[in-house]
Amino acid sequence: MSDGIYQIHEDGQLFKMTAESFHPQKGLQKLLEQYPSLLPGDQIDSAEPRKWLLIAPQILVPSEEYGKDRGSVDHLFLDQDAIPTLVSVKGNAADSWHNLVGQSFDRATHASLYWSVETIRDQFESYWQDKGREPEQVLREFLNIDADREPFWKQVKKNLEEGKIRLIFVSDEIPPELQKVVEFLNSQMDPAEILAVEIRQYVGKDTKILIPKVVGQTEEAQQKKSSTPRRGRQWDEVSFLHELEARSEYDAGQVARRTLNWAKNKKLQILWGKGRVDGAFSALLPHNGESHLLISVQMNTLMGDVQMQFGAKISAPPFNEESKHQSLLQRFPKIQGIRLVEDSNFLSGFLSARQAGAVLEHIFNTLDWVIQEIQAS
Repeated sequence: MSDGIYQIHEDGQLFKMTAESFHPQKGLQKLLEQYPSLLPGDQIDSAEPRKWLLIAPQILVPSEEYGKDRGSVDHLFLDQDAIPTLVSVKGNAADSWHNLVGQSFDRATHASLYWSVETIRDQFESYWQDKGREPEQVLREFLNIDADREPFWKQVKKNLEEGKIRLIFVSDEIPPELQKVVEFLNSQMDPAEILAVEIRQYVGKDTKILIPKVVGQTEEAQQKKSSTPRRGRQWDEVSFLHELEARSEYDAGQVARRTLNWAKNKKLQILWGKGRVDGAFSALLPHNGESHLLISVQMNTLMGDVQMQFGAKISAPPFNEESKHQSLLQRFPKIQGIRLVEDSNFLSGFLSARQAGAVLEHIFNTLDWVIQEIQAS
C-alpha cells in the first residue's frame, strides 16, 4: 500500500497517515450503506457521473430452479438510468476472490432471471420505511423531479429483462489477478458491466481518509458499452429543441421554447450543456461582474420530459437581507405543484414540463421581480 499521505495538524505538526484495513469486513459494508458515493460514479462514467439509489443491503436472490434462495448480495443500488447495480464486498485475501467471483456471477445471473421489479420496489420501500424515511420522498430527491416516477420503475424492469446490470466488487485492496479477470470480463460482456472498486483507508491524528478508485475498467470496454460516444456533445438551440420534440410525449418542447424566448427578451446569457445523451441550457443574469443563475432546463431521457430548476442566490445581495429573503420566500410558495429546496446559498424550485404549463407565466413573473431586485441592488 502507498505510504505517502500526510496530514498537517492545527498546531502545524506534520503527521504521516497509516494505511489500515477495514476490520471487520462489515465495517466497509456499513460505510457503503451510509455513503453510497464511495462508489466513485465520476470514475465509472466521467461524461455522466453515476448516482446511486440504495434499494437495500443484504437482498436475497431467488432460485426458481431449486426452489430456495441462492444467497444474498451485499448491496443493491439503482443508478439514474435505472440500471441495477449489485455490490459484493470482500476482504483482501487473494484466495477468497475465486469463490467470490463465482458466487457473484451465479447470483447476478439468477437476479436478472428471477428478480421482479415488484420485489425490488418492495425491498426499497421496506428498507426506507424502517429507516424512518418516506420511500417516495427518497426517490423524488434522487430523481430530482416531482413528476410521475412510474417510468423509472418500468425502466428497471426493462433493464433486468435485457440483462443490463452492473456488478461491482469492492475491497480495500484489489489483487492483480482480480483486476485482470475484471478487465477481461468487462471487455467481453455486453450489456452487463463488471467493475471493481478499491477503497483505501488512511488513519491519522483525529482524521480518517477514504480513497476510492475504480479498477479494471478499460477505454475499449467503455466505448463498447456506450450507445453514443463517450465524449460530451455540444448542444445548441436547434439540436436541443429538435431532440426534445422527438423524444417527449408531453409539451416539453413548447415549455423549452417559451423559456428560451423569455430569457432572450430579458437579454440573459444562455449557456448550452455538453451532455453525452441529455441536453441542457441555463439562463444567467450578468450584473456587477457576477453571473446569477435564474433558470435551467435539462432533458430527462428516463421520463421523456424536461426538468426545470429556477431560483435565486440568497447569499448574494439583496436576498442576503432578511426582508428581501422573506419577500422571496413569500413569492415562491404561491406557485402550485413545485418542490422547493432551500440551502445556505440558493432557493430553488423544481418541476417538470408536465407541471409547468399552468404555472410558467407565474415563474417568469417571479424571476422578473428577482432580476429587478438584483439590478436595483
